[in-house]
Amino acid sequence: MNVLFEEDGAFRAGTVLADNVASLQIELASGKRSKVKAANVLLHFAAPAAGELLERAEAEAADIDVDFLWQVCGEEEFAFEELAADYHGAKADPVQAAAVLLRLHSAPMYFHRKGRGRFRKAPPEILQAALAGLEKKRLQAAAVERMVEELTHGQLPVEFTPALPQLIYKPDRNRNETKALEAACGETGRSAARLLFDCGALPSTHDYHLGRFLFEFFPESKGGTGFPYFSAPVEAAGLPLAEVAAFSVDDAHTTEIDDAFSVTANPQGGWHIGIHIAAPGLGFSPDSDLGRIARERLSTVYMPGRKITMLPEDIVEHFTLAAGHTVAAISLYLEVAADYRLLGHETRMERVPIVANLRHHDIEPVFNETTLAEGLPDFPYRDELKLLWEFAQVLEAGRGKPSDNATRKDYNFTVDWDADSGIAAEPGKGFVTIAERERGSPLDTLVAELMIVANATWGAMLRDAGIPALYRVQTAGKVRMSTVAAPHEGLGVECYAWSSSPLRRYCDLLNQWQLIALLNDEPPPFPPKSADLLAAMREFELTYAAYAEFQRGMERYWCLRWLLQQGAQMATGHVLRESLVRFETIPLVMRVPSLPELPRGAGVRLGIEGIDLLEAELRPRYLERTPESGSELASNNGSNAAIVGDEGEEAAE
Repeated sequence: MNVLFEEDGAFRAGTVLADNVASLQIELASGKRSKVKAANVLLHFAAPAAGELLERAEAEAADIDVDFLWQVCGEEEFAFEELAADYHGAKADPVQAAAVLLRLHSAPMYFHRKGRGRFRKAPPEILQAALAGLEKKRLQAAAVERMVEELTHGQLPVEFTPALPQLIYKPDRNRNETKALEAACGETGRSAARLLFDCGALPSTHDYHLGRFLFEFFPESKGGTGFPYFSAPVEAAGLPLAEVAAFSVDDAHTTEIDDAFSVTANPQGGWHIGIHIAAPGLGFSPDSDLGRIARERLSTVYMPGRKITMLPEDIVEHFTLAAGHTVAAISLYLEVAADYRLLGHETRMERVPIVANLRHHDIEPVFNETTLAEGLPDFPYRDELKLLWEFAQVLEAGRGKPSDNATRKDYNFTVDWDADSGIAAEPGKGFVTIAERERGSPLDTLVAELMIVANATWGAMLRDAGIPALYRVQTAGKVRMSTVAAPHEGLGVECYAWSSSPLRRYCDLLNQWQLIALLNDEPPPFPPKSADLLAAMREFELTYAAYAEFQRGMERYWCLRWLLQQGAQMATGHVLRESLVRFETIPLVMRVPSLPELPRGAGVRLGIEGIDLLEAELRPRYLERTPESGSELASNNGSNAAIVGDEGEEAAE
């Protein structure tokens, strides 16, 4: 006697060696013996042989129309043998019965299992829904197959266009487009970004890197340039007109001009030195439309070739300290003796006439260490700049800390978007120029020291008044934000509250609102133990760091583009440590796996074996050691620093 039984969800057939009523000893066609519960036995048969039953039943089951089976069976629960008899018109033989069992078991959409060998037909509405779902999956599978075919042949499927940002930067693996993209990547061996780039989905490698940042931080603002509706700022009424002629000192690309200076001789001797800071805090409050926009963005984002402002451009233009305008400002006046001793200070809210915006590229050729030593030529604001520099040296000596590291270099990136890239692999516009600029120049010292004294003075005023603010604190070498005033060891000041860049940093704007409340003798918008103040501090610090990381990444990208523009096959640099090498002339640090063990500062020549702008990667190869000197290393031990502007306190940190 042979039996058909179910075991572990599968059907098997074997010969009965012993029948113990509750269980049977079975020998399978393979010779394996097994103990089977009697309840698991579905069919007893004498012929055919156990090894033939399932083979013949599977062949016969393939010819059974499952839809016909569903139509002919009744609504009640049934056993497979009953349906086999109805289907064949007589008592079905073992092969026929087994074939019906296998067909029923293979069609769970049509027949629901109710027990071993027992089934019930699916209700019509459930069957139709299941069949529709099956058809949908079939169509989806066909669509995925078609999209894979198109991708592998360099064509972008039409379904990809509306979903491109998500597909590139945050793919949803439940989407058919993502499944197709992953399958195409597997077939071609290319990354998703490279595959999409080759299909024309990405206009340029620059757009790819910028798009990732915009997708995460500015998903609904038209690439960072769009702003929601906002009410116009109010004009501060009753502000007195300052009797000064103020001027700013910035690089050529600065449009958010936050600070300016003035020098007025004191009839009794000495001077009144004015530090004038743009005052958007007088035009709108934290809970206004513009206040909420600034709170959401938290900082201006800088990168080579463009920037994303914290405030709308027309608002920046309204408050910036542009030449020829009289602008609302908060001014810190320092009373300075003839020997440059600081005798006192006063803070005022006023309207300040801005008479000039001095630019580094115009002033530094005539105002530098050499011209100061040999005698300054005649140029606008020569005497004022010389006086401010001499005063800045006294301030720096009084702190006991340098305001900047003169051994470091700044690198200014300029992108001409009207010029061809000059790169065969990157057609289109965008020609980059990278210029070195020595740090620690007289202009740097001048600006840095005046900003430090303003931020330290106003921070101390808020601290002494018991008004909370956002402070920069440095202890044990670590810089952090704090709502409690504490020393900044790197700058050598008792407290330091960023207040000098309210057009481009939210923490400065927040501190300005607090300072305005103090000057007006009003309750501050952020009172002590304010949860909003703590939240703003945490979010600003995280966002500011993320923006800085993005800027560094884009500077790396543009360094690679610059190398391609130059057609560079080799480059020189200096060893930082182990396999890290800092390139000369550009702010690029690379790991060179082939670098032998060399001392720190060793000069090396590298071969450039390939640059991938999409992955922002360079493949360097060590060629040889070059002569090096300590001065060469020292001049390259820095990189572009602050992400926001050119203020000296950021470099000092």
